[in-house]
Amino acid sequence: MSLSRHLDTDTILSQAVDHPHRKHVHHSRSDRQLREIHDGAYSSRFATEQLPKFSIPPVGVSAHAAYQLVHDELDLDGTPSLNLASFVHTWMPEEGKKLIMENISKNFADQDEYPATMSVHTRCVSMLSTLWKAPEGGKAIGTATGGSSEAIMLGGLALKKRWQATRKAAGKSIHEPGPNIVFGANAQVALEKFARYFDVECRLVPVDESTNHVMSPERAMQYIDENTIGVMVILGSTYTGAFEDVEGMARLLDEYEAKTGQNVPIHVDAASGGFVAPFAYPKYKWAFDIPRVVSINTSGHKFGLVYAGLGWIIWRSEEMLPKELIFELHYLGSVEYSYTLNFSRSAAPIIGQFFNFLNLGFDGYRRIAQSDLRNARLLSRALERSGYFVCLSNIHKPLGTTKGITETLTDAIKGYDENDAEYYERGLPVVSFRFSDKFREEYPNVKQVWIQNLLRAKQWIVPNYALPPNEDSVDILRIVVRESMSADLVEKVVVDILQITESLMSGSTEGAMMATVTAPAVSKDNHSQLDDSHPDQQNTTTYAKTC
Repeated sequence: MSLSRHLDTDTILSQAVDHPHRKHVHHSRSDRQLREIHDGAYSSRFATEQLPKFSIPPVGVSAHAAYQLVHDELDLDGTPSLNLASFVHTWMPEEGKKLIMENISKNFADQDEYPATMSVHTRCVSMLSTLWKAPEGGKAIGTATGGSSEAIMLGGLALKKRWQATRKAAGKSIHEPGPNIVFGANAQVALEKFARYFDVECRLVPVDESTNHVMSPERAMQYIDENTIGVMVILGSTYTGAFEDVEGMARLLDEYEAKTGQNVPIHVDAASGGFVAPFAYPKYKWAFDIPRVVSINTSGHKFGLVYAGLGWIIWRSEEMLPKELIFELHYLGSVEYSYTLNFSRSAAPIIGQFFNFLNLGFDGYRRIAQSDLRNARLLSRALERSGYFVCLSNIHKPLGTTKGITETLTDAIKGYDENDAEYYERGLPVVSFRFSDKFREEYPNVKQVWIQNLLRAKQWIVPNYALPPNEDSVDILRIVVRESMSADLVEKVVVDILQITESLMSGSTEGAMMATVTAPAVSKDNHSQLDDSHPDQQNTTTYAKTC
């Protein structure tokens, strides 16, 4: 039996429906009367016809029927709590949900109409500035965004404008050869988007096992020159969760400025780490207590514990945000100041963030961060002790393991409780793992991607993907341990991973076939096709290919 034959399901279904000329029943009631009587979800016309795909239907159904139809359609989605691929938070207390729904219709852009909401926004900016150790009296400034992607665009634009102003003041060209920005090849795609969208040369610093799969400050210095607008340092790699060395990068840039006179600032991409490091590693130096750090972004909807749709960016002082980027608006009833890429947006996520600050406090965020990391360590150890897997993430290893035994003994072991995250290597509660070398030698025919596919059949969403360029021959599986992932769920996913692995080890053809046929399909239609022949598709030096 062939499994490769393609069947056009739309054609088959269109041929299988009842023929219109065979319908002889005539109704005496009007269409409107029929819709009022048959307003049940499963007695509407969409019970026997496909839901519209490409055009708005000429006649609608009742709100109740529409809700039930869409609700049932979305049952095919994965379960958010079992989506271990995502950093995005999926749970809030009922009181938080209630506040969000009460304020879902408020437009954050309308500052004059919603002054109390603007006060909440200002308080959140102040709280984050204090959390990230902004200088006292320095007048830190910031804004909410749609997410860290928008925040990175804003931070990058501020770096570019400040570089341009410095070049112009020195009588130098801003076009030849033009600005560049430096960050690791492990960067999230938003950093590359900034460079591509705003005409900044993207200088990617190669990463590998010797650099703990993140950007090495020493290696980054090789890519810096007088046209570098800044270095983006990542506090929590999406690949392994490891923190890049902000303080080490700043020290080298200080030395560079002393030699050359070139001031190269740092923007910290703390999309995830901004709500982990201050609570789990309060002694760790990475934020505005380092003078060279001019701006920091984070995602409220990740470890800030708010639903999707919220990011933040803070500048250490007003001087770091060029005034030419700030818009003065007059047409909503008062004078308002704005620096965003978007305009209208719901204020609800901002209110959700303020709720979390009040509800959890510093101690609550710390307890959650410690719990997430504890469960991630449990998962890491269980996978490694099976002998089938090795972890590339380090948060289960005592502090100093990646630096040398001397530092381990002097810096890590004394003074810390083993239940305290500060005893271990710093990072996000992320577990990145792959088949061990021994397993690969003994079972060369077992494909690691099959683990992803068979876990998906059990409703777990665990991605398998390649490491960044320079080490992209290595695939990893990655699990993000969020607040909703309890120790009980950790146990369940470990059991499923090991059972799946052992079924593949036994040479089960059924397991291998299931792994193949459950591979997620990529849907392409006339409205969303990727052009694989694009000239840049094969030549890009990053993992983020053009369409």
